[in-house]
Amino acid sequence: MSHRISLAVITLLALLVALPALADGHESTIADIVVAAAQAEEAEFTTLLAAVSAADPAILQALADPEAELTVFAPTDAAFAALAAALGEEAFGAILTEEGSPRLNEILLYHVVAGAVGSADVVAALEAATADDMGHVSFPVVTLSGQALDVSGTMGEDGLDLSAGIHIAEAGLVLDMIDIAASNGLIHVIDAVIVPELRSIAEIVVEAAGAESPQFTTLLAAAQAADPAVLALLADPGAAVTVFAPIDAAFAAVAGLDEIIADAALLTNVLQYHVFPGTVYSFQLGDLVDDMGMAAIGMANGNEATLSVSDTGVMIDSANILLELVDIEASNGVIHVIDAVIVPGA
Repeated sequence: MSHRISLAVITLLALLVALPALADGHESTIADIVVAAAQAEEAEFTTLLAAVSAADPAILQALADPEAELTVFAPTDAAFAALAAALGEEAFGAILTEEGSPRLNEILLYHVVAGAVGSADVVAALEAATADDMGHVSFPVVTLSGQALDVSGTMGEDGLDLSAGIHIAEAGLVLDMIDIAASNGLIHVIDAVIVPELRSIAEIVVEAAGAESPQFTTLLAAAQAADPAVLALLADPGAAVTVFAPIDAAFAAVAGLDEIIADAALLTNVLQYHVFPGTVYSFQLGDLVDDMGMAAIGMANGNEATLSVSDTGVMIDSANILLELVDIEASNGVIHVIDAVIVPGA
């Protein structure tokens, strides 16, 4: 297994030696390597370079920052061509325009992870993960977009089966183009463009309420009846929040619900109590609690809710977090579905 990784690295180093512009990656930043590859005789990363150039200048600055330490999963030109074919040239071109730049920023940052994560680190983490019945293993990584992705593989009799590939979300690692060393991190080449969730929390709630099997209908009605700031926060593309979203049955169980919805100030307070400032995935909830599995977390209304983690599940106040409905990703945060409405000071 490690022998095959080593062969891939040797192959890559041979490729770099053949291209003088990339020969000394340790003195070149990630940005330098992308530019040099795009300008090489056998060019690669030309669309990646065009995308980074069209995005927020801060992204290129980060890739060029010699003090940074990043890992970039870099799609090939063929990967971008496949995305263009899937979306249509017009829609793909719109993403590269000024109007589409917020989406482009999200997509590009979804390909970047803080820290230098080498292939050996990935293999070790996968081999340490618990395999399912099919031998699949995975672990989550939070990207610079704020959204998480899964790194996955398949275990064989002698360890990780590299012939089955290693996947970054839905993209495969190109195993003969891994561990490209830069002065500010590493590049691993992937064979597809990975696209994060581009809908906001508000858009997800609205779509769920209007679905064939609707959910969040009462949550949406409540958000629309509350102070407009509630819905504005859930729609804010710059927000990063965690919403503990009660199912419709949870609202139906609340005594005097009609009176609460009619009281905009009370309703606003209750809804804001379901919002945590910051994006926290289910696999990060355990990091918030103490040795007793408890934590008081400050909610958006100013009150503290009690988070408890145990072998039987995770709760916020008296509500159970439904583990089959956690980590509903949005462009501005994450949703965890709960089975009860929580009330500040209850």
